[in-house]
Amino acid sequence: MRTAGPNHEERVLQRPEVIEPTAGAARNHRIVEVDALRGFALCGIFLANVLVMAGLDGQRGGGPHTSGVDQVAYGLVMMFVQTKFYLLFSFLFGYSFTLQKDAAERDGAAFAPRMLRRLLALFVLGLLHAALLYPGDILATYAVLGLVLFATRSADPGRMWRAALWVYGVVAALYLLVGALVALVDTGDDGTSPATLAEQAAAYRGGPGEVIGANIAAWPDVLAGLFLMGGMVVAAFLAGFTAGRRRLLTAAPDAGAPDRVVRLRRILVVGLAVGLPGGALMAAGTVGPLGARWAVPTFIVGMLTAPALSAAYASGLLLWFTTPRGARLAARLAPAGRMALTNYLTQSLVMALVFTGYGAALYGRTGAAAALGGALLFYGLQLAASTHLMKRHRFGPVERLLRTVTVWGRPAPRVRRER
Repeated sequence: MRTAGPNHEERVLQRPEVIEPTAGAARNHRIVEVDALRGFALCGIFLANVLVMAGLDGQRGGGPHTSGVDQVAYGLVMMFVQTKFYLLFSFLFGYSFTLQKDAAERDGAAFAPRMLRRLLALFVLGLLHAALLYPGDILATYAVLGLVLFATRSADPGRMWRAALWVYGVVAALYLLVGALVALVDTGDDGTSPATLAEQAAAYRGGPGEVIGANIAAWPDVLAGLFLMGGMVVAAFLAGFTAGRRRLLTAAPDAGAPDRVVRLRRILVVGLAVGLPGGALMAAGTVGPLGARWAVPTFIVGMLTAPALSAAYASGLLLWFTTPRGARLAARLAPAGRMALTNYLTQSLVMALVFTGYGAALYGRTGAAAALGGALLFYGLQLAASTHLMKRHRFGPVERLLRTVTVWGRPAPRVRRER
């Protein structure tokens, strides 16, 4: 296979679209920046999910018997990861919604039936995922809330952006009210009760039937959490849709690049200035010195400032991707982003094998540092495997299945390898 020249990756990233050859006249349009951001978000979601699957969620700092290293690791995730990557992934979902619309137009196909089949397939996958592997699934949530995007798909981008701001504003006001009310009541509750934790641990360390039962039993709490985050997800969807319609992530270097760079730098600075203090407050309330009374209010503040930090992450990476080193990073992240659905489900499968009765049954038996270290190691393996697969295939296994349902036809042919 030919190797690219030293500036090839940088030139590829500067093009609005990367078009890979396929059999016949069909083309597979990939946007490297979007795929790379999705691959980056995949890592953050994994770090947040592994704490839940390890049985550490609901315990301040990972439980009373954790080490200082575990406390620091847990705190870093709360400050830099928790709720930030969920929103970044939601933003990219809204952005990709516009790419699906464009793909239907290129194929001369009706968009509505395509997207409805896609959302239905995601919903079914999500339910299976939540029952068998990980109750905190996002696929079913995206499928249901994606109907908001479907219903407003013809709206003007400016109106969509204003709607995103209104949704965020209303949600923020409600959350702040709840946080203020909770702060007035000192419950003295320092996390999930020991009896409940022991019951959960016994279920997740049991046989497959007990694991599935525990997953389904967790659905009410998950639904409550999704209700709490639903408004933020919808706002991120609408913001991503607006960015997709305006091609904000892929402006060509010779068409308004200086303005784009200035805009991205401004978002980066403001996002860090707002998001980092909010993240620090969230960590202080859930892990640090603040008492349990402040856990919910500080979590809400951190959640409301999370979009700023998510935007800072995206802007900083987009700026970095225009440099030689950044281009190399994007080239490593993009394959994982191209098959993000396969990687996301694979992460859940591996976590289930490690932490539940499906395999090693380490639920509640490992600290935050070990769980997070193992997640980072496995994510590195996923990057390597994704690069290998995407050199030979246009889609990951689950992406191919989803595309088949979406277009209601046979999967596209494999990419021909260069010689």
